[in-house]
Amino acid sequence: MAEIGIVIVTYNSESEIGDCLDAALATGAEIVVVDNASSDRTVAETARRGIRAIVNPVNRGFAAAINQGFAALTCPYVLMLNPDAVLQSSLAPLREACDLPGVAGAGGRLLDRNGQPQIGFMVRQLPSATALAMEALLLNRIWPGNPVNRRYRCLGLDYARRSTVQQPAGAFFMVRRDVWLALGGLDEGFWPIWFEDVDFCRRIRDAGLLLCYVPEATARHTGGHSVPHLTLEMRRVYWYGGLLKYSAKHFRPVVFRAVCLAVVTGAFLRSIVESVLDRSLQPIAAYGKVARLAGRCALIGWRDGPALYGPKI
Repeated sequence: MAEIGIVIVTYNSESEIGDCLDAALATGAEIVVVDNASSDRTVAETARRGIRAIVNPVNRGFAAAINQGFAALTCPYVLMLNPDAVLQSSLAPLREACDLPGVAGAGGRLLDRNGQPQIGFMVRQLPSATALAMEALLLNRIWPGNPVNRRYRCLGLDYARRSTVQQPAGAFFMVRRDVWLALGGLDEGFWPIWFEDVDFCRRIRDAGLLLCYVPEATARHTGGHSVPHLTLEMRRVYWYGGLLKYSAKHFRPVVFRAVCLAVVTGAFLRSIVESVLDRSLQPIAAYGKVARLAGRCALIGWRDGPALYGPKI
C-alpha cells in the first residue's frame, strides 16, 4: 500500500488535468480523481492513464468530492491537489512535516507561470472578521499594504524557510488521515467552492494542532481554472455565501452581523464600480443578490442561507 494518496477534484478540467496527472503519477502515490459531472473529456484523460476515477452524475461541490476521495483511500497521508497544479518535487518533505509532533498537515510552495511564488495565496492567516469586512469593503484593494491585509495574506513571511502557518492553500495541501477522520473531513455545507478549506484549517487550529509551510515541496499552479465555467452572478454569490457561512460558524453573532453589514455596503460599492468599468448592468444584478443574502443573514442569522445560493450548476 502506498504511504501517500492524492485526491484531485475535477470539473471540466480537460485542458489542465493531463500535466497534473502525469506529474502525480511520477511520485508513486496512489491517485483518485473525483469528477463533478464534467461535460468535456476530463474523465477520458483520466482513464487513458489508468487512474481510478469517481464520476459524480451531478456537481456535488468541492468539499463533498474531496471527502469522497479521502473515503476511497487508506493511505496515512493524503494530498489535496488541484487539477491545475503540477508537482515539481517529491512529496517526501510534506510527509516528513506531517510526522512532526502536533502537526496535522502541511502545504508547499506554489509557483505561477513565471516561476514566482504565489505570495498572498499559498499561505494565509485564518481570516478575522476585520479582514473579511475590509475585503468586502474594497479597502484591501484600495490599500493592499494595510496592516490587517499584510497579516491576513502573510505578506511579511519568509517564504524560503519552513514555518508554522495557519492556512496553507487547499490547492496543494497534505493532511494526516487520522486527523481528517477525527475532524470529519470538509464541511459539505460550503457549496460548491470557497471557504471549505479555510473552515477545515480553523477546525485544525481549534483542535490544538499545527500546520506547516514547506518550501521544499513545490508545484506550478495556474489557479482559477474552474471559475470561468461560472457566471458572474454565481461567482459572486458563491464566494460571499462561503464568507458568510464561515463567519456565522466561527464568529460571535454580533460580529457576524457586523460582517453582514460590511458585505451589504461593499456589494453596493462594488456593483457601482464594476458596472462603470465593465459598462454593463450585470454586476448590479450579481451584487444585488449578494446584498439580499447578507441583509437577510444580518436580520435572522445564517438560517436558510444555502437556500438563497441558487442557481445551482
